Amino acid sequence: MLGRTANGLYWMFRYIERAENIARLIDAGLRMSLTRSGSGDEDWDGVLQSAGVREAYDQAHGKLTTADAVDYLLRDRSNPSSVMSCVDFGRNNARMVRTALTRETWEATNECWIELKALLARRLRPPELPEAIDVIKRRAGLIRGAFHGSMLRNEIYNFARIGTFIERADNTSRILDVKYYVLLPSVSAVGSSLDNAQWESILRSVSAHRSYGWVYEAEYRPANIADFLILNVQMPRSLAYSYEKIVSNLGYLAHDYGERLAAHDTADAIRTTLQTRRVRDIMDQGLHEFLEDFVSRNNKLSQEISDGYRFYQ
Repeated sequence: MLGRTANGLYWMFRYIERAENIARLIDAGLRMSLTRSGSGDEDWDGVLQSAGVREAYDQAHGKLTTADAVDYLLRDRSNPSSVMSCVDFGRNNARMVRTALTRETWEATNECWIELKALLARRLRPPELPEAIDVIKRRAGLIRGAFHGSMLRNEIYNFARIGTFIERADNTSRILDVKYYVLLPSVSAVGSSLDNAQWESILRSVSAHRSYGWVYEAEYRPANIADFLILNVQMPRSLAYSYEKIVSNLGYLAHDYGERLAAHDTADAIRTTLQTRRVRDIMDQGLHEFLEDFVSRNNKLSQEISDGYRFYQ
């Protein structure tokens, strides 16, 4: 496969995954703002930080407000991580690799772009946001469903899946890090109803609220939530699950191409860390430090995949 085709598939699915993740972050921010007695504008600082666009937002807007933050995350074309920008980039990559995709996958992607372009053509009013977020998540799910149901399990499939799970791992780690160090207003709030509501919002943002209750029949505890979102291999948005899939798909590429690259060793090392580390060790080390190191290693892997498979040649 040509490197630019692999690149298009990889980034097509990274952008689709990112669009859904940003929608989930907005949903979490809206839920958290409902727990506040005040305006709730301050909650969006953590959401923007989690999305990695806090500084860029400040350059575009002088003051942090809920309306501006939501609009910036949803539809601002100057924000490369807004939902609409990600859908644009995802569709452009899909067009570039159109002949590598099934008709069902392309149509699901194109229909997603058409509907969201119309939906996000103007600033949405607060009552319209829940339905808009549901549409974004549903459209992303339709793309994944069409892809899974119609694609051969070959190198095309593997590059797409690797892109999906590298993006997902990055998102989950950032959400967890921001909650632990930014969203909680003070030490005195630990264990309070506000703290619990925020943890519930974070779990909902990664579709883990109900499944967390199945595994832990207890109240929200930072160590349990960290264990669930980092180390639980059955949770489809956890770091451990994401790396099981990344290592598996990289392994298929190694078999198909008859060679192992630096990316394979890096992915194996990250998976081993997630398999052998206990949540107590992570909390003793420092959750922030662990997640910061994970994001750095995840980015390194992405670059090694790009270099090893010659994405730009």
